[in-house]
Amino acid sequence: MTLRDFRSLPLVLLSLIATTTLATTTPTRDDGLSPDLSDNIHQLQASLIEDEVTGSNVVLVFKDGREIFSSVKNSGTQGDRDITEKTLFPIWSMSKPITIVAMLILHEQGLFKWDDPVSKYIPCFADLTVKDGDTTRPAKTPLRVIDLMTHRSGYAYYPMVPGIPALYHLPQQSQTKFNDLQEFCEVAANHPLEFDPGTDYIYGINQAILGRLVEVLSGRPFAAYLEEAIFEPLGMTETSFVLDADRRARFHPLFINSGDLKGYTFLLDELNYDPESKAHFGGEGLVSCPSDYARFCEMLVNGGEFRGTRMISEESLEEMVTVRSEDIFPEFMTGMDMGFSVFVLSDPAAEGSAAPPGIFGWSGYHNTHFWIDRKNGLYAVFMSRAREFNPSIPQRLRMAIYGEVPSPEPDPE
Repeated sequence: MTLRDFRSLPLVLLSLIATTTLATTTPTRDDGLSPDLSDNIHQLQASLIEDEVTGSNVVLVFKDGREIFSSVKNSGTQGDRDITEKTLFPIWSMSKPITIVAMLILHEQGLFKWDDPVSKYIPCFADLTVKDGDTTRPAKTPLRVIDLMTHRSGYAYYPMVPGIPALYHLPQQSQTKFNDLQEFCEVAANHPLEFDPGTDYIYGINQAILGRLVEVLSGRPFAAYLEEAIFEPLGMTETSFVLDADRRARFHPLFINSGDLKGYTFLLDELNYDPESKAHFGGEGLVSCPSDYARFCEMLVNGGEFRGTRMISEESLEEMVTVRSEDIFPEFMTGMDMGFSVFVLSDPAAEGSAAPPGIFGWSGYHNTHFWIDRKNGLYAVFMSRAREFNPSIPQRLRMAIYGEVPSPEPDPE
């Protein structure tokens, strides 16, 4: 793994808790799922609490339009709060696929092309620079829209002020420092890229920039456009960038699972959910709940259609899951490639699950997860609120649902 690969990882991925397998190799049911699905998931939920990976957590699994599993496991620990249908969670990077769908809708309307330079719509991105040792040089290629869609822009996530827990954005900056997305873009445009746009992969701030592009293309504030184009048609009434007094009271407490701050707290939002804010980050800013996000998943598993309403075309969904970068996090997400800001599972055996190749989804920094399995007409949603991030959770959940397979033998030297 190169130094660039390590720089591409959010710091939270560097604090892993060892994966615990659920059982030995399990058979599958006629529908391709583990016959012990319910017991396995209940065991996983309990072990996450017992091992202090998460606090209270919730799992939803749907297949062929029917809920086949739903379980809340509450910790009962002092400082935690029982999860109800009204509980809200910060979904962090599970905001990214929602922003991607907004862009797909606008693309279907013919408002831009994938290869368009971003500077055509946001002029401050016209003259970008690239890191070159201890200095910088002009970028050799323009930043294109598709580069932002695929994390191939050259923008990473960047450390904050040392010692202050916060979202990793531009140096000495955070979402709370910006009045709106245009101001954020102007700061980003002055920051040198890690490489020439389109030439490599690095996970970063791309969807925050796409939020501003949505504003320019649609003529609407980003939050308003998501509400009108996605949330209202899907009935996602609890999904928003805002925490007012009522929503704040339903916000799940954060469980810090390691270090000196270990325990439950309401004090570390790390983002600005102020109703007056206009700096709505499409990569990490949304608050939602399992039943709301399940509606978004239902649309994706049905090929872009939700209960008779076509949101995006099958062709757009195919664009979303077309692999653009391979083996994106080999040390942490084995067998995963990258499409339009969603993982695409290319090698299920590498993670030890019997899931079919081609499932896609993503996760959030505070341990929220989802994936879409169109082959089986299945989707799953996991929500908790815990830090640090643990990438073993979705792998173990897929093992619980599909069954396990033996890990592949290493190649002989």
